[in-house]
Amino acid sequence: MTQANRPGLGGPIPRRARPLAPVAVSLVALSPFAACAPGSGTNSAGSEFQGEPLPIVIERPDFTLTDTEGRPYSFLEETRGRVALLFFGYTWCPDVCPIHMANIGQALKSIPTEDRHRVEVVFVSTDPARDTPERIREWLDVFDRSFVGLRGTIEEVNRIQNQVLFPASLLDEPDEDGNYLVGHAASVLAFSADGPARLRYPFGTRQAAWAHDLPRLMEQSGSGP
Repeated sequence: MTQANRPGLGGPIPRRARPLAPVAVSLVALSPFAACAPGSGTNSAGSEFQGEPLPIVIERPDFTLTDTEGRPYSFLEETRGRVALLFFGYTWCPDVCPIHMANIGQALKSIPTEDRHRVEVVFVSTDPARDTPERIREWLDVFDRSFVGLRGTIEEVNRIQNQVLFPASLLDEPDEDGNYLVGHAASVLAFSADGPARLRYPFGTRQAAWAHDLPRLMEQSGSGP
């Protein structure tokens, strides 16, 4: 599978591939897709972090969408003082989305239980037409039941992506069975406990990189990576 670059900080947007219908995802089945990644996410520029430094600091955005329980969720308020991992994707994604969620979910298991509440993982659907609250919740629970799933109109979601300098999501034409892909940013934005995002984690970031960086993100207090 090849990838196409589009403007923005979200990284490559994957080209066409058939979506997976099942909610449950096999990591073994997904592992070949990892070879398509542009890199491991390791930063070799002397940083203590393994995520990629952003060219500019991105302030924590102030937006409110609806969570999978039908309640309004204010990203700024709900994640204040905590590490927030923000990812835009969709549950029918064949590779990027489930791999990111699986790797983050596994890495979180290395964090002591008493510190787990200091990290909030927020998944924003770029395919609200198919991603019902029930489907998002079922899909996220495969990886970690604490993950937050949010929905809004595609216009709302694209405005938020614009705030964080990510490209707008693009819906492909449906095939003869009505299936379609959604082009979206392939990176996770990491907002440190002190507020802004200074790092992004592209497709291909390994569990070990997440396990290495999450404790350091929790301790970060504005000094930057």
